[in-house]
Amino acid sequence: MTLTDKKIALVITGGIAAYKAAELARLIIKEGGQVRTAMTKSATEFITPLTMRTLTNAPVAVDMWQAETTEVDHISLADWADAVVIAPATANIIGKLANGIADDFVSTFLLAVKAPVLVCPSMNVNMYDHPAVKDNLSKLASRGLRIAEPGSGYLACGWEGKGRLLEPSEILEEIKALFVPQDLKGVNALVTAGPTREPWDDIRFISNRSTGQMGLALAKTARRRGARVTLVCGPVTFTPPYGIQTVKVETTVDMLEAVRERLADIDVLVKAAAPGDFRPAGRVKGKVKKTSDPPPLELDRNPDILSTLSPNKGRTIFVGFAAESENLLENARDKLQRKQLDLIVANQIGPPDESFGAATNRVWIIDRQGEVQEIPLSAKEAVADRIWDRVSELRTSA
Repeated sequence: MTLTDKKIALVITGGIAAYKAAELARLIIKEGGQVRTAMTKSATEFITPLTMRTLTNAPVAVDMWQAETTEVDHISLADWADAVVIAPATANIIGKLANGIADDFVSTFLLAVKAPVLVCPSMNVNMYDHPAVKDNLSKLASRGLRIAEPGSGYLACGWEGKGRLLEPSEILEEIKALFVPQDLKGVNALVTAGPTREPWDDIRFISNRSTGQMGLALAKTARRRGARVTLVCGPVTFTPPYGIQTVKVETTVDMLEAVRERLADIDVLVKAAAPGDFRPAGRVKGKVKKTSDPPPLELDRNPDILSTLSPNKGRTIFVGFAAESENLLENARDKLQRKQLDLIVANQIGPPDESFGAATNRVWIIDRQGEVQEIPLSAKEAVADRIWDRVSELRTSA
């Protein structure tokens, strides 16, 4: 999803990580959102209001008594915002918000907000671990505010541990979660993605053109909707996505075993990967030498992941994919029944905007009752959301 026309109030408080707010504002605007900024006076010691005003092309609120408009600014900003993001959120502002203290523009504004609020803590590891901070964060979470746990690593103060403000791209993912239904909250989902590599010798292998982008989209959209997601992927070029446990595998057998090990703990399996159907019958040690005649290459059939696991699926929802060059719906229905799936997602091989590596896809979703839902050509994340809509419906009707 994008943030087109979403109005984001960005609150910056006084911590060294305030510099990241500039990049965050840029990313929100790039995604189509609008940004207005409110800063504590301490925040202005780290980043200037001029910087934020220039980036957002909007006034920056700092002082209750130096309003740039004739409106009651802390109320009008609260009414304007579709969502509020506090990044960085210091221990001070967390404590004020948790205990209803309103003694400056930012704290007063936050008490007037009705929109969803994302709190992005940033502080020294010992401060973050302090019982008072933990209690205050628990209070905020119990009131429905979303808490983006800080990362771990080397901190500006010289300590190492938890307390690092998330990167702007990671905060952007948390912002997107504010605008989608949390209908998968508590669901354990496993998604497979990408190709596999079936080695012939130590340097050559058989593979395919899959990039894993559809599986990546499915994993990211499921997490936004509240699921705990594991992504099992073959050799792909994308960076492991934020907030998602990523398991890297090489061969089809490796992928099968990685899924089998986790099957008992998952509620939904979406097999969006394109594992190899065949592998060389024998792996050659070293390198197959070039000869005048091509060397023979004998193939064995790989196990089919869904067919192997479906007899033990229990109540787990199984979703498969069918990439076909002909007889699309007929072949997809056959796979649905043969592999005991709950849903199958069919797509046509061939059109360049629907093929491996494309940013878009056009699919047909078929359920066990034979109902077919066509999803027109859309961005892959939009397609992924439609697939999760159907999964959510199945869970509700179960």
